[in-house]
This record gives sequence, structure tokens and C-alpha cells, in this order.
Amino acid sequence: MTAVHLPEAPPGRSPRRARRVPAHRIRQVLCLLPLVLVAVVAVRQRSVLAEGVRHLATASWPWLLAAVAATCLTWVAAACTRQGAVVQRLPGGRLLATQFAAGAANHLLPSGLGAGAVNLRFMTVCGLPLARSSAALALYLLAESVGRVALLGVLLLAFPGALRLGALLPEGFAGPLLLGTVAVLVVAAGVLALVRRVRTAVTGFLRTALGEARSVHTRPARALALWGGSLAFPALQATALVLTGRALGLPVPAAHMALAYLAATVAVALVPTPGGLGSVEAALVVALVAAGGPAAVATAVVLAYRIITVWLPLLPGALTLGALVRLKVI
Repeated sequence: MTAVHLPEAPPGRSPRRARRVPAHRIRQVLCLLPLVLVAVVAVRQRSVLAEGVRHLATASWPWLLAAVAATCLTWVAAACTRQGAVVQRLPGGRLLATQFAAGAANHLLPSGLGAGAVNLRFMTVCGLPLARSSAALALYLLAESVGRVALLGVLLLAFPGALRLGALLPEGFAGPLLLGTVAVLVVAAGVLALVRRVRTAVTGFLRTALGEARSVHTRPARALALWGGSLAFPALQATALVLTGRALGLPVPAAHMALAYLAATVAVALVPTPGGLGSVEAALVVALVAAGGPAAVATAVVLAYRIITVWLPLLPGALTLGALVRLKVI
């Protein structure tokens, strides 16, 4: 039998190999990415930052410190709600740090995608399967939305004449909104009816989500954390606005300011901007003016409020996010 000689590679040339980026390099990029995004957002919003800082310099500091304390408690409320959405016990310290980091991510990506992605990754690292983590995320979003709308409804019933809701919505807004909602529902129903894979995936997710919701509500401690946190979170956010209004002398009753905050955030819930930057400020100013506040003072209050709740935590939140990525917590 004669030996078969394979052709040798030409001298000086090596076989081509697919170059793989080392995992630690990817992680280093992910650690630095939040800081880059913070710098980009800060440069784009530099005029808002400067104006907000100018108003803070003239405010009453005890009220501002109380607003900062209320803002810090929002991360505790978010951590409680996240824990209440899952049966498995999550590590408390890492859960709280993740909510702080998720707050920064939420202001850097549109429509809450940042916070959702950070928490989804955290739960999967903690050992929850992706299906259960996604179901817990959906349950959290549902509970937070229900809590916000419920508080708004209670305040509207208690103070029916405190706010002119028509000022928050453009003229002729109801018709296009209704038509758009119906169109989305019709398209979704058509896709579910015609595409079997989508229907199978959706029904499987709903089955998992309902099972998780039932399991959570069989445990009183989890149910209390879920719904208590979902009510406390928007209440603390509204409290921070009320305290900022007091610091700058806004002549609007506290309950009316809270109502204005809840109405404004519900009104802009579907606007896909990072953390509501721009849309929330405009809606809050309109809502505070509709509640009876002077336009100039209302604008100062909103800018100062956003400095406290968004810009002050943004850099440390981004640093925390990078540290959590480096430590493989997320």
C-alpha cells in the first residue's frame, strides 16, 4: 500500500483560525460601557444639568436631604418587589446593589430595557431558569404598574378637582390612542392565530408566569413584599417630588403634587426615551402647573427633582453596574 501525502501548507503561512475575543476582554468592555453612556447622556443634557444645579443652590437643604433619603428608599422598595416576585430567596445585599445599578441602566436605555436586562441577568446568575426569571420580571412589571395606577386612582377619588387631566394629553389624543391600541391587539391576535411557533411560545410563557404567580401568592411574606413594594415604590418617588417642591417653595398642596407626579408618569409610560429623559420633565411641569403651581417655580422643582433622582445616582450607579459585571454578579 502506498502512502498518501497530503499537500503541505506553503511556508510562512499558518492555517486560518477563527479569532475569538477572550471573555475577560468582553467583560472589560461591558464594565466601561456604562461610564461611556453616562458621559454621552451628560453632554447631551448639559444645559438641563446646569440649570438644575443652579436651582438646587437656592433651595432649602433640609427638605432636599429628605428628598435624597426618599430616593434611596426607592431602591429598597424595588428590591422588596423583586424578591416578592420569586419564590426562591435572593441574596439581599447583591439584590439591593443590583437595583441601584439597574436604576442607572434604566436611564441609559429606552423603555426600561436597562433595568429589565440587569435584573434578568441577575436572576439567571442566581440559578433561576430563564423562563422563571422572565415570568418574575413580567410579574414585577405588572405589580409596579398596578400599584402606580391604584395610587393615582385613590388620589383622584380623594381630590377630584386637584388636577386638570386634559392638560396632560394633547388635543384629540384619545381617538388615535384607542385606534392604535385596537390595531395592536388585532395584529397580536392574528399572529397568535396564524403562527404556531409564536402561539406555542406565548402559551408556554403564560403557563410558567401563572404558575410562578400562584406559587408566590401561596407565601404571605412574598405576596406582602411584592404588593407592598409595588405601592411603596411610586409613593416614595412622589414623596421625593413633594419634598423637592417644599425645598423650592412651590405653593401646591403635598397631595396635589403627588397626584401630579403619578398622573405625569402614567401619561408618559409608553414614550420610548431612556429613563423618560425629556418626556418626564415636560409632563411633570405641565402637571404641576395644572395642579396650580406657577410655571417658573414648577420648572425649577422638576429640574431639581431630576438632579436628585437621576443625575446624582447616575455615575455611582454606573460604577456599581460595572463592578457587578466584573464580579460576575450579573
